Amino acid sequence: MKIGVVTFPGSLDEVDAQRAVTIGGHEAVALWHGDHDLRGVDAVILPGGFSYGDYLRCGAISRFSPVMTEVIEAAGQGMPVLGICNGFQILCESHLLPGALIRNDHRKFVCRDQRLRIENNRTAWTTAYDEGAEITIVLKNGEGGFVADTDTLDRLEGEGRVVARYLDVNPNGSLRDIAGITNERGNVVGLMPHPEHAVEDLTGAGTDGLGFFTSIVESTFA
Repeated sequence: MKIGVVTFPGSLDEVDAQRAVTIGGHEAVALWHGDHDLRGVDAVILPGGFSYGDYLRCGAISRFSPVMTEVIEAAGQGMPVLGICNGFQILCESHLLPGALIRNDHRKFVCRDQRLRIENNRTAWTTAYDEGAEITIVLKNGEGGFVADTDTLDRLEGEGRVVARYLDVNPNGSLRDIAGITNERGNVVGLMPHPEHAVEDLTGAGTDGLGFFTSIVESTFA
């Protein structure tokens, strides 16, 4: 499969995401935020780091990038899209996912190996995991607190759209310990921690993040 990885001005982790895609057995295709063409990819990853306009609100300006017009249209047609960290923020700003990401409640940047529980293994990006699986991947953010109104939170919970939840400690004040969510269809996932930093035993927190990059084949060809 061809998986496109978008670079925005300020992106930090696009190379790591491309490597994770390759280790997961796919072809990584570099996409630029100014592209008007997704170049025939089968799925898209919006990587972590930063993006232009974050000083206003994370993802608020980059969601208007030309490539996001294509991503929004493709997602509406069922294309799998994964937003990691800043990518999650862009997905929320693009209204592909509900809620918003705000400053960590302790007002400090956090970087740690974070334990998570996979709550939903039925999305395009999580089928490689058992439901309830506990994994450890890297977390690094300054504006990672997921917030939404009570009705939205209740709907996410009731529809099983919480993809991952923080264990042991809530690192950023996310409501209900939410680390990641999905849309109703299950093809769009936003995740604050970084699975692309946990795909090799030699570095990082191990290989617990690799499932996010192998699930896509199972879900697409199931």
